[in-house]
Amino acid sequence: MHRNPGLSVRLRLTVSYAGFGMVAGILLVAVVWVFLLRYVPDQATFQTARTPADGSLIPPDLFVPGRSDLWRAFAPKAALALGLLLVIGLAGGWVLAGRMLAPLTRITAATRRAGSGSLAHRIDLPGRRDEFRELADAFDAMLARLEAHDAEQRRFAANASHELRTPLATTQALLDVARQQDDSELLERLHSVNARAIDLTEALLVLSRADQRSFPHERVDLSLLAEEATETLLPFAEKRGVTVETSGDIAPAIGSRALLLQLTTNLVHNAIIHNLPVGGIVRVSTATHPGAAVLTVENTGVVLDRELVATLTEPFQRGTERVHGDHTGVGLGLAIVESIARAHDGTLILTPGAGGGLRVAVRLPAAAR
Repeated sequence: MHRNPGLSVRLRLTVSYAGFGMVAGILLVAVVWVFLLRYVPDQATFQTARTPADGSLIPPDLFVPGRSDLWRAFAPKAALALGLLLVIGLAGGWVLAGRMLAPLTRITAATRRAGSGSLAHRIDLPGRRDEFRELADAFDAMLARLEAHDAEQRRFAANASHELRTPLATTQALLDVARQQDDSELLERLHSVNARAIDLTEALLVLSRADQRSFPHERVDLSLLAEEATETLLPFAEKRGVTVETSGDIAPAIGSRALLLQLTTNLVHNAIIHNLPVGGIVRVSTATHPGAAVLTVENTGVVLDRELVATLTEPFQRGTERVHGDHTGVGLGLAIVESIARAHDGTLILTPGAGGGLRVAVRLPAAAR
């Protein structure tokens, strides 16, 4: 933004300090002058002492100055004092303003470095807490979040490029072979790879839509969404030998029904995929707490480390090996869940089960009655 040049803050503070000092000095001189005038006659007078009857010494005549005499004596010295006060106010104000604004110089330099792309720089302003220190600390915290977000976006771009390149390269190879021979199995594989690329693209669009918060807000019952997602995925769970259990109370929340259904479906689908090969269980429950509606999805499975669980919400991260087999997904399930929860001002909590598996709890603001 183009701005016309103006006076610096330091100069304006200096003039303000000096101006305030001058006003205070003028008021002080005016008060002194007013009080002096109360006891001074308008004209100068001479008082002659009377001769005592006892013949003692006669005191000298007394001269009482008038207001004009007092003004001629008082005005030059008052003007000199005010001039000295102005000079001292300007010099002292310039020094004080410079010391007061010194932290602002460091903050401005850090802001310019951040604007040029250097997010690793921090102000680290020393001293006790005041307005400038609070501003510097808030700016440092913002830089830390921006740096973390930038690193996450870089990883996301790299992983997305890898994930998209794999099905596209496979499709290209299959097309080259399909040109030479008519193979139904080859065409089926080509269809599967193409469907995976479409699923990945749609997942990226859902993730972008949730991050932008461009969705309508309505009253949504999480318990109904849990039942709908469970019924939709029940054939898939039976095919993999996983039992799905649904329970809970009515849990009304405010948000997008489509996105919250996507969130619930992703959680249930993820719990079915990453489960025991035989006899797996998925438990879906809903509950209400003061000011919150909670959706919980638990599953059985292998024992997970807490360090691994902490990374599962990153895009293209999986708790198992990166295979592209039957319904393994595109690696965006929990990333989409976290993004949707965050867009609804909610929280996502992942906890490894004591005997294996994962417990995922989504806490959303409850809808008003």
